[in-house]
This record gives sequence, structure tokens and C-alpha cells, in this order.
Amino acid sequence: MIRTYLADITPLLEPDAYEHCCTLVPEWRKKKAERIKHKKNKAQSIGAWLLLEAARREAGAGVTHVYNLSHSGCYVLCVLSDTAGDVRAGCDIEMVKEAKMGVARRFFLKGEYEKLLESEDRTELFYRFWVLKESFMKATRLGMKLGMDQFEIGFDKDDRPLLLSQPDAFQERFRYREYNIEGISAKIAVCTTGEEIADAVEIVDLTRMLPERGNVDETAEDEVDG
Repeated sequence: MIRTYLADITPLLEPDAYEHCCTLVPEWRKKKAERIKHKKNKAQSIGAWLLLEAARREAGAGVTHVYNLSHSGCYVLCVLSDTAGDVRAGCDIEMVKEAKMGVARRFFLKGEYEKLLESEDRTELFYRFWVLKESFMKATRLGMKLGMDQFEIGFDKDDRPLLLSQPDAFQERFRYREYNIEGISAKIAVCTTGEEIADAVEIVDLTRMLPERGNVDETAEDEVDG
């Protein structure tokens, strides 16, 4: 089963909480976050790893089980296979803002772009295309090295996404699952060669990893990047 997990990293925007969470991740991940300039992006990096660890515990998965991470705004996303095996999986989350038609014209295929032009809600469809494309690219493990014009996304009669064409190097059967979460203005997609994909996203509360306020040493000096 391919499982999907989501967490809100807003609590990690507090300096004390962020510093505590940095002690819960591997040193290489902490150093990676330290190289990031913006506060929210730092929290995304640490929060994504905490989400992965929480997902592994919940699913009983080990370090060899396939996973993929994504983030946008104050949310981090994780897709994880709860069984070992040679499976591909990618995920993407994007907060919905405005349709970037210039980007679509440049990077999408002609059929996809024309479908956008015909749509009554271009913004909705633009972000659907975007997360569907990125999740496939990440599932191939090439990411942005695989051009968005190397494969085409379409929809069946029930408006479910599918690949109309795909690169010769990746001819496995890929399956899609889209998620909409009430109260979150974001598009979420998972793409995988796995046969089963969870019907719903599991929400993880990262505040459970934080110490209770009464246990925090109020005299400790903050160590916060400038």
C-alpha cells in the first residue's frame, strides 16, 4: 500500500520549537536546513523529515521502503510504501495561487496548454496539471531532469488523471491519486507504480514532538540563525 501523510509546520516557525526539532533529525538533515536562508524553508526541511519518521513508525516501514517528500507553504507531504519492494512513488503539493499561463505555455505540451485555455477554471486546472506532472517526474527519480514536455497528462471520462504518453525509459504502469483536504487551498497528487494507494491522507500533528511548555528551560539561550 502507498500511504500519504501531511503535516502543518507552523509550530516549527517558533525559534524554540525549531531548535528542539533540529535535535530530532539526522545531523546531515540539520546541516542541510542550516544552509537554507528563509525561516519557513528551514522549517519545511526539518518538518518534512519529522513527517517521514512519523510515517515510518505508523506504517512499520524501514529505511529501505520507498518514500518521497514535498512541501508548499506551511505544509509538508510524504508518500511512503508500507511494504518493501521495487516500486516507484512520487508526490507533490502546491498551494493554489494564480494560474501561471506563461509557465504552462513554455513547459506544458500543446494538448495540455489548449485544455487550460478552454477551461472555465484555469487556476484549478493549472495546479492539477502541475502536481500531476511533478509527482510523475519525482516517481521516475529524475525530478526536474525530466522535462515536463516529455510526457502528457490527460483525464478519463470520470475526470481521473492518467498518462496519455510517457518516456520510453519509463513504460511501467503508473497510477495517480489526487487529494483535496477541507480547509487547505492546495492541490495534492501521488504517482506510483504500486497497485494500491490509500484513499485518504493521514494528518500528522508535529506538536506531539515538542516538549510540554512546563518542561522547557526558560533560562536557555536561543540559538537562532540570523
